[in-house]
Amino acid sequence: MSGVLRVALVDDQALMRAGFRALLDAEEGVEVVGEAADGEQGVALVRAQVPDVALVDVQMPVMSGIEATRRIAADPALAAVRVVILTNYGLDEYVFEALRAGASGFLLKDTEPADLLQAIDVVAHGEALLSPSVTRTLIGEFVARPPDRSTAPGLDALTRREREVTALAARGLSNEEIAAHMVISPLTAKTHISRAMTKLGARDRAQLVVFAYESGLVAVRGRA
Repeated sequence: MSGVLRVALVDDQALMRAGFRALLDAEEGVEVVGEAADGEQGVALVRAQVPDVALVDVQMPVMSGIEATRRIAADPALAAVRVVILTNYGLDEYVFEALRAGASGFLLKDTEPADLLQAIDVVAHGEALLSPSVTRTLIGEFVARPPDRSTAPGLDALTRREREVTALAARGLSNEEIAAHMVISPLTAKTHISRAMTKLGARDRAQLVVFAYESGLVAVRGRA
């Protein structure tokens, strides 16, 4: 991706929006295309501006950030928009639900400025913003859940290699780490990931992780 990264801010706290806007406006190569104070306004803003990244608060009046994310993800015209959920609490009960809704990752509202800017760049380039701790929380959600293969109609469409890279991605490995593990080039690992995402209809790597656990492709430690 080249050019200016366009960002939408969706948060019911005016002070929080102002803080994010001040930080992003000061960054070369980043443009804030608009602000919204609730999820409904946020969806309308994203539809009007089609930003590269939408920073969306998880809890808002009128419409929650999760529902807003779900509507954005369901709109074919917004397929290129990446949603990053903002939360005060970090790894809370919303993690799994937001990922299933289509979020590409999470950020704490007290994230360091440099980390915020890096996060926007990461998700804008199609990667998932999933730290190891978030991945552990996601895995924990599945410990008490049996695999539901009915939610994963594309599993049989994956080649053996694609299943392998999907499973490794679900365990939190980067393309470089997957490449080293499988003794292939990082580019080949990326290609396998991209093909698996296409076959499964996954918007990004975060959706691929959800698929891997929901389908039972990755066994959760502690499950019989």
